[in-house]
Amino acid sequence: MVLEGDVGSGLIAIGAGLAVGLTGLGAGMAEGDVGAAAVGAITEDMSLFGKSMIFVVLPETIVIFGLVIAIISIFVM
Repeated sequence: MVLEGDVGSGLIAIGAGLAVGLTGLGAGMAEGDVGAAAVGAITEDMSLFGKSMIFVVLPETIVIFGLVIAIISIFVM
């Protein structure tokens, strides 16, 4: 017999894993495209290095948001 608390905590864990996994997948796809464009821009003009690094790091914040949602869902609910 499965207790309802076990099923609920399992579903929360699956949701937290999906939150981190899907945001990581999306950020990785975005960083690939942005990184390729940044390397092309830097080869043309080295003064664009700072701006391009900001654009490369920007998609990574999405993963941090997914991690925050996962932590909140595990420890608060």
